[in-house]
Amino acid sequence: MNFEFHALTDPGLVRDNNEDAVSLDTDNGVAVLADGMGGYNAGEVASAMATTFIRSELGRWLAEGGAESSTRELKRAMEICIDNANRSIFNAANANPQYAGMGTTLVMGVFLDGRVMIGHVGDSRCYRLRGGEFVQMTRDHSLLQEQIDAGLISLEQAQYATHRNLVTRALGVEDAVLLEVNEYRVEDGDLYLFCSDGLNDMLSDERIAALLVTAGTLEEKAVALVDAANAAGGRDNISVILTLARAKATRRGLLSRMLGQ
Repeated sequence: MNFEFHALTDPGLVRDNNEDAVSLDTDNGVAVLADGMGGYNAGEVASAMATTFIRSELGRWLAEGGAESSTRELKRAMEICIDNANRSIFNAANANPQYAGMGTTLVMGVFLDGRVMIGHVGDSRCYRLRGGEFVQMTRDHSLLQEQIDAGLISLEQAQYATHRNLVTRALGVEDAVLLEVNEYRVEDGDLYLFCSDGLNDMLSDERIAALLVTAGTLEEKAVALVDAANAAGGRDNISVILTLARAKATRRGLLSRMLGQ
C-alpha cells in the first residue's frame, strides 16, 4: 500500500496565535497533530514539543526496523514515545513559570502497508472515509463525551454545550498519561482525516464528508476544509492532516501482457 499525505494548519479568524501543530514523516508513515493549551504562547510550545518529539523518535524507531514489528511491539513503541513526550512537556511546565499549566491534545497515525495504528489523547480526532461511509475512528477524552456515554445529555444537547472543550486527558498536565491505541485494516482508496477541534466544532460530520468527497487533490481538500471552518466563524485554530491509501501497482508478467490480461 502506498500513502499520500498533506497537512495544513491555520490560526482561524479569532485567535492571534496558533497553538496547533502538525508534523509528518512520510518516509515512515507517521502523522502527528496536536492542539495545545495554556498561557501566553505555552500552548504553542506544548504542541510543538509533542509533534516534533514523537515524529522524530517514532520515525527513527520505524526506520531502524520497527516497521516489521508486531502490533504489540508497535503499540508499545507508540506508548513509550508518548510517555517521554509527556514527561518533557510536564517538566518544562514545572521548570518555567511562563509555561505553567501548559498541555496538549494529540492524535497520530502510523501507516504500515495494509494496516494503520491510530493513537490519541484528548479530543483531537481521526475520521475515515471509505466507499462513501464517513466514520469517526477516535472517541473524545472529554467531559462532554463522558456525559453523553452516561446518558446525562443527548447528542442534540451536546451540540450546544458550553463545556465541549474540557478534556479529561492531555499531554504535559500530569506526570503520566494514557494513550488510547487501536489498529485498523487499510483498504485501497481509504482517506483518513486527522483534525483539531477547530474543524469539527465549526463543521458537522456531514459537511466535512461532503467536502472530502467533492474537493480534488489532498491539498485542495485540506484548503476546502479550512476555508469552510473559517467561513463558519473560525473561532479556533484549525488543523488537518489527510492521508490517502492506494494499492501498489502490480507488474504483469510477459505472458499476461501478450495476452492482454
